[in-house]
Amino acid sequence: MIRPFVTIAVFIALWWAVTAFTAIPPFMLPTPQAVAEALWGQAGYLAANAWVTFCEIMLGLFAGTLLGGLAALGIAASRTLQRWLWPILVLSQAIPVFALAPLLVLWLGFGIGSKVSMAVLVIFFPVTANFLDGLRRTEPGLLDLARTMNASRLNLLLHLRLPAALPAFASGLRIAAAIAPIGAVLGEWVGASSGLGFVMINANARIQTALMFAALVILAAMTIGLYMAVDAALRRLLRWAPGG
Repeated sequence: MIRPFVTIAVFIALWWAVTAFTAIPPFMLPTPQAVAEALWGQAGYLAANAWVTFCEIMLGLFAGTLLGGLAALGIAASRTLQRWLWPILVLSQAIPVFALAPLLVLWLGFGIGSKVSMAVLVIFFPVTANFLDGLRRTEPGLLDLARTMNASRLNLLLHLRLPAALPAFASGLRIAAAIAPIGAVLGEWVGASSGLGFVMINANARIQTALMFAALVILAAMTIGLYMAVDAALRRLLRWAPGG
């Protein structure tokens, strides 16, 4: 529990040393004190925009996890879907997600829909790929034993393949929790009227670097907190799995 705080303290000390003993101008790298003053002085403004980004992240995480899980189940259950859908999903990863952000804003507007969609696009493939890999790696001996007992495909899925794939699904969900903020902020950078990404873009345009760093600090803290919460919940729910 102490190590993260020690790491943060060392990072802040190095940051202060760089700003104190080098000629880097404040508009390029503000001091930790300036960022702390921005956090305190703009607390209400930052909190309101952080709440918008948090809602976008959570909605995107929920929708992306649900769609990714359903896609993995469909591909694992149907060879037709596997032949047609999986190549499309793999091909979609060749398109940079930030290139799709302007299109989503154009189609869905400047509201929350385009940001949630960006978060879904970012996390959909990791969830699908990890869950599908888990479904494919069910112990063959257990499947053969269940088939000799005339188990149906549905029973194989519900009682063998799905439980065996839950640790892999949890790995995909951990990745999703860590990268979901990327999609939301990318959408806000392209076009938004609120959110931490909106704060960063405006602060950058006005050379308010301390405020931009303050928004970045809040986003980093939000991401770390979300990841730790998801990880703790998954460890508790999957106590029976090797490695938690």
